[in-house]
Amino acid sequence: MTTASTPRALVIVGPTAVGKSVVAMTIASAIDGEIVSADSRQVYRYLDFGTAKPTPAERARVPHHLLDVADPDEWFDVARYRRLALAAIADITERRRPVVICGGTGLYVRALVHGLFAGPAAVPELRAELYNLERERGAGTLHSRLAEVDAASAARLHPRDLVRIVRALEVREVTGRPISAWQEDHGFGERGLDALILGCSRPRAELAGRIMDRCRAMLDDGLLGEIQSLEARGYSDRLPPLRSVGYREMRAYLHGETTYEDALHAFARATRRLAKRQCAWFRRDPAVQWFHPDLERAALFGRALDWLAQPCAAASSSNAPSLR
Repeated sequence: MTTASTPRALVIVGPTAVGKSVVAMTIASAIDGEIVSADSRQVYRYLDFGTAKPTPAERARVPHHLLDVADPDEWFDVARYRRLALAAIADITERRRPVVICGGTGLYVRALVHGLFAGPAAVPELRAELYNLERERGAGTLHSRLAEVDAASAARLHPRDLVRIVRALEVREVTGRPISAWQEDHGFGERGLDALILGCSRPRAELAGRIMDRCRAMLDDGLLGEIQSLEARGYSDRLPPLRSVGYREMRAYLHGETTYEDALHAFARATRRLAKRQCAWFRRDPAVQWFHPDLERAALFGRALDWLAQPCAAASSSNAPSLR
């Protein structure tokens, strides 16, 4: 690929368990590319099975970036992600290899493609105070407070999304203005990447079946042992990464608070809700071109390869690598 002033990247998005990682791996392998993860949980060390992190064999097949870059008790936000991801993309591009971004964290993708409202610097004391308030007064306390001062952000954020709720309250406290107003002014119109965004989608019932299969596979692979290992390392279950889907539900089983089957079904139910939120986020972006990763495989891969070939004057779809 030719190097341009604005880096190019193929972006593969979609809900959890839809099959986007397989698509990204297949394309990256065929074009000798490298993958930059856009997953807000795969950035953490020791969270492997519960985040469906690529296996060592998969990483050996295709280089991956933005995996295992923070400990579970480190603060990791979208600004840090964007900084590290852009550095990785610049390095990959300088080595004249194609970039494939893959993940289901919509905010990370938007920050890479359209820029980010930076906002004021973090205030650790304020953040600690807010997290303590949520613990003392119960789940939903901070979301209710946010609804009073920034209804637009509260409507957009899930009540359990404490990282973003705390950031929104922090911006409101420091600047006296809602983060939604700052974001509206910014407009996310900054061009960070020249990107083609391809979405993977399946019918709801089909995706639900895959989600249950995936939850069972994570448990078979060792999710329960992973949770026990995290506890043995001294990581509190109050840390945001350890309250992620799967970790929260299966920890309840390990602590004798529920049965295995009930925990499994709670795990699958929470995953379906996560997938629904991810779908809603990406469906709002008119730039995403949607494909069924199996039934429309040829069209999806053909669109990706045609776009990737565009910077190379000598390239054409007839001599593009085969993905079939």
